[in-house]
Amino acid sequence: MEAVSAVKMRKAQERALGGRAYAAVAFSILERLASVVDIKNHYLFLEGTGVKSCYVVITSDKGLAGALNSGVIRLTEQQILASGIAKENVLIIAIGRRASDYFTARGYTIARSVINVSDNISESDVKEISHALVELKRTAEIKNAYIVYQNFISTFEQAPSVRQIIPITQESMREIVAGIRPAKGKYAPQENVRESTSTSVYTFEPNAEQLLAVLPQLLLNIALFHPLLESKASEHSARMVAMKSATDKAKDMAKSYTRTFNKIRQAAITAEVSEITSGMEAMK
Repeated sequence: MEAVSAVKMRKAQERALGGRAYAAVAFSILERLASVVDIKNHYLFLEGTGVKSCYVVITSDKGLAGALNSGVIRLTEQQILASGIAKENVLIIAIGRRASDYFTARGYTIARSVINVSDNISESDVKEISHALVELKRTAEIKNAYIVYQNFISTFEQAPSVRQIIPITQESMREIVAGIRPAKGKYAPQENVRESTSTSVYTFEPNAEQLLAVLPQLLLNIALFHPLLESKASEHSARMVAMKSATDKAKDMAKSYTRTFNKIRQAAITAEVSEITSGMEAMK
């Protein structure tokens, strides 16, 4: 399992790291567009009038990955507790069997449950979820939505993270961009690239109405798609490390048991030699 996870981990890491640049630029564009009045009046940018909150919780379908799933679930519960909303006003969209089983057993309302087995994640996989979120927001059933997942930092470090995805705000976009981009390395922000977050005039093509009809939905897809990539990279990394630790522990236990066996065997041989010697002395 360690060897299999190592191979999958490399592929998942490359996809997650390779997608960071695209997601960061997309969210930066959205952050700048959020300052336009027409964008701000879109219902996905406004606080909802409903009383419910939705949490998209991403876990794995399988275990043996250390504290990967428990960290995400614990952070979700902390976020719900901090918000002060009642359990009946919480909707859970569970991506992965671990989250679905956990919150179902504790009486939460599961709005949607999706398996999280495939490593070949595509944008089409998240469209169903994003459409469900948009419909919940459009009908005023929810006032906000959050996504909770394991953010990939390195092979040996993953951090459970929570991001607000509805309503879309400039503050939430800054947090998302900051979480996506690593501080160092190939995918870190370039010092010679200056990104302006303010501008006075935008030209919309074909027109503002058609753009506003599709842009928030597409960017919401990215907000769901990229955490799925991060979660997959984190899952395989955590499982590889967990299986390596298990292998090392098994080797240590084998050495310990072998040493104990040798001590017992040597003690038995010593006792037999002593008995033979004592018997020979007694015969004299």
